[in-house]
Amino acid sequence: MRVVVLCSGSKGNSTFIETTKNKILIDVGYNYKYICEKLKDIGVKPEEINYILISHTHSDHTSSLKTFLQKNNPTLVVSQKIFYEFKDLKDYNHVLIYEDEINLDGIIIKAIHSSHDAVDSRNFIINDFGKTVCYVTDTGYINNRYFKELQNLNIYLFESNHDVELLQHGPYPAWLKRRVLSDEGHLSNNASSFYLSKLIGPDTKKIVLMHLSETNNMEEIALETIKNTFLDRNVNFDNIICAKQHVASEVIEV
Repeated sequence: MRVVVLCSGSKGNSTFIETTKNKILIDVGYNYKYICEKLKDIGVKPEEINYILISHTHSDHTSSLKTFLQKNNPTLVVSQKIFYEFKDLKDYNHVLIYEDEINLDGIIIKAIHSSHDAVDSRNFIINDFGKTVCYVTDTGYINNRYFKELQNLNIYLFESNHDVELLQHGPYPAWLKRRVLSDEGHLSNNASSFYLSKLIGPDTKKIVLMHLSETNNMEEIALETIKNTFLDRNVNFDNIICAKQHVASEVIEV
């Protein structure tokens, strides 16, 4: 399995995952030209994308969706509630509606509920015949009923959106600060690090910190926070990178 975070942040999000049988995009929330260029850099043509999996309807995850569908005709994979939000796609013919589990030619994807201020927002656990990826972003917290399923996976693509101190003393208006900090907002560095310290295991190969705020976070703070949390909790793991807004990640293979 190959994983590349094409872009991640408040301006747009898209992640490429190549499984045994398919090429998948999770979200297409940046401009179409950029996404195609980053796919080309890793030897993938946009028309080779079999499935687009949508986590929620916010524009930083969906802004290029209509264009990508029109030009390349992949199967759109969404929950029924999310699909109803896309009024201009109601006549699109290649749609796979999921509930809580998706089977894409033997690849099992569990669509777990996240806590975000969007209709039926989801996170994903992808299992490619025993190779596993966790995709957790845009959530204010993680329900403990999912902890067992999220433990000891190979790759964690995991939100580390903001530093609480930077957010509280930063330029955001009060209402927006409350939104980000709420149970329907985003995971802070501290929350992300705490969850990951409980979830990763001996089979974990890579952590990618996702959706870092350009205003309320810095890579060095996010990495220092998780380093210190792991040290405090006696977790020995340091293969951690931060996803960027305008630069694709390295190719991660498992």
